[in-house]
Amino acid sequence: MLLSNALDRALCIDLSDQYQVVMPGGHADLTVRSMITDVVPTGKVAAGVSKVATLGTSAVLPVGVPRLPIGLGGLAVEAEAIDGSGVQRAAIIWSRGANSVTNSPRISDVGDAYALAGSFAGDFADLLMKGRKSPAVDLTLPSWQKVQSKLGGAPKNAACDAYGRASGISGFIGNVVGAPPSWTDKGQKN
Repeated sequence: MLLSNALDRALCIDLSDQYQVVMPGGHADLTVRSMITDVVPTGKVAAGVSKVATLGTSAVLPVGVPRLPIGLGGLAVEAEAIDGSGVQRAAIIWSRGANSVTNSPRISDVGDAYALAGSFAGDFADLLMKGRKSPAVDLTLPSWQKVQSKLGGAPKNAACDAYGRASGISGFIGNVVGAPPSWTDKGQKN
């Protein structure tokens, strides 16, 4: 539940850059549907050992060592955008595994999948907005609304508030120490 909500929240925030997101039941030109098709669990023991090694070496050395390349998790998602007449306008089958350099370990079965949900949302939003795949290295700065939303502020579109606010500073700190996402993410509003 936490993972699918994080994916929906990230999609809503990323699509808000170019689209007006409406509440369920409102008139929409496009309807986006996404489904998590696979989650490769993160090895909690390996993630814990990696986090301790990274934090320990960063206390002694100016740079921490990368994550151990064992116990890495992954995420696979399918999504589509359908117009008002039921015609599919965009679709993606997306799968990615965590890597030892750019993904910070979190001691949770869904730790890596949770982090990858944002990557998927960015790639699908780029597909809808630009009509093409995201570049491997994207050096563009995120919009102010996206930064504000990721820091736990109000999203650009009120409809995104249904998925709860991002965990902001507490989420950042939780990621640094390797805490499970469930410790910092409050999830969707009831």
